[in-house]
Amino acid sequence: MAPTDLKSLIRRFCVLQAERVEAYKLFEEGHEAYLRTGPHYDFEHYKQLVHEITKAFCGISKEVLEIKEQLHQDFDRPDLSEHIEKLQINEKKKLELTAKLQLAKQNALDHPEDEEFQEKVREIKKDFIKNKAALAEILQDFKYDSEEPE
Repeated sequence: MAPTDLKSLIRRFCVLQAERVEAYKLFEEGHEAYLRTGPHYDFEHYKQLVHEITKAFCGISKEVLEIKEQLHQDFDRPDLSEHIEKLQINEKKKLELTAKLQLAKQNALDHPEDEEFQEKVREIKKDFIKNKAALAEILQDFKYDSEEPE
């Protein structure tokens, strides 16, 4: 059931963001476990993890987009809707960076003598840090704009 008041909708959005953070944590832990199975990687278990995480992200994104629409249409809050739009764009980028970083980490592990692979990991980590800062700023703006004046 969709929340019917603005505060409930904002709370639900915050819960979804927390779920997304937890899903990323599980994804990272699963990838670390996968890397420990090298050099003969247990790809089947990792593939199952990717499938489950993808389902979780899709469900979260679908509901976040519904909240975005509700904020815009039902509550006339295009400011909050725009924050969610920016957030979704950056979350997509974060997921792309996560996939690139995981592949780069595996390549670096498989080719420890090749400095290019180590450098690629460092480059992606820099982009990851920038993305994390952008996400934090968007969430801060959302929080600020969603708080009602006393």
